[in-house]
Amino acid sequence: MKGKLVKGLLGVAIIAALTGCSSGTNKNKDTAVNTTDNLETIIEKAKKEGEIASVGMPDTWANWVGTWENIKSQYGINHNDTDMSSAEELAKFESEGEKGTADIGDVGISFGPLAVSKELTLPYKTSYWDDIPDWAKDDAGHWLLSYTGTISFMVDKDNVKNVPTSWKDLKNGNYKVAVGDVAKANQAQFAVLAAAMANGGNEEDIQPGIDYFKEIAKQGRISSVDASLANIEKGETDVVILWDFNALNYRDTIDKDRFEVRIPTDGSVISGYTTIINKNAPHPNAAKLAREYILSDEGQINLAKGYARPIRTNVKLPEDVASKLLKDEEYKSAQPVESNESWDKTALTLPEKWQSEVLVNVKK
Repeated sequence: MKGKLVKGLLGVAIIAALTGCSSGTNKNKDTAVNTTDNLETIIEKAKKEGEIASVGMPDTWANWVGTWENIKSQYGINHNDTDMSSAEELAKFESEGEKGTADIGDVGISFGPLAVSKELTLPYKTSYWDDIPDWAKDDAGHWLLSYTGTISFMVDKDNVKNVPTSWKDLKNGNYKVAVGDVAKANQAQFAVLAAAMANGGNEEDIQPGIDYFKEIAKQGRISSVDASLANIEKGETDVVILWDFNALNYRDTIDKDRFEVRIPTDGSVISGYTTIINKNAPHPNAAKLAREYILSDEGQINLAKGYARPIRTNVKLPEDVASKLLKDEEYKSAQPVESNESWDKTALTLPEKWQSEVLVNVKK
């Protein structure tokens, strides 16, 4: 498979003119960024750079370990990562400025446009540009999703007799529901958005989601237990609302037969994570090559091994990898955010709304 990837990169994609920028800090003329570089040149320069420093892309998340190992074996590029949140990644890029020490990061979709607005990013489209949906990429290639997540229910069948398959089921049942920290967690905020979408709302109108959880809170069914792997394993929750890739990972880690993961049939939201390349990357060509690899067939399969759903839907997953994910038909009700700008504004209002309208009704 590795041999096939190299041929693909040096064959079909080699003639692509790939977007770049000359504002990085790398001053070596042999490895400097050039907007006219084709992929073959980028590979040559990346090999000379010989290393890449990532942030927020640890081995244990979405099987990044497979990506870094393959880039090392194919191109001789060494890797190191510092794990941090999306906000911390942007803060690092910004605070270090021209003395940047990080090359590439992985952030939630809403942080892509923010990074662009702060002029922190180096654009690079990759040769797989046309395979990426318009909603999942920046027009100039400053950010583009590598994989998606969809809000799902993770149900503990040891506690639950009838598995809820919709928000309506969840509301009408007697399940104890764990949502997460809506004040801080991106995942929890998207859970509220998914509930809003299923009840007539959208990224501009979150109130139906707030009202939904308010009613459940009044019934004493909002769990205050942290939805950690340990607590889920101990059976302290009935239904946990999570990204599908987290839910599937937890399911298989604890007991595949004990837990069921479902995408609610009456509505859910798709979001995802995007790589961002530091404008002042010390190894900008290695960062470009990493993004190229991540979007390749092999790179997308690597992510799927870590339960992340590839953004390139035309990649055929091996049967053993595909079996780890939910079937495509499970996602019929799921849709992406139509306006990231609108959602970013709404998300700012969520913590206060959650506190004043939902948490005040949570029974201790």
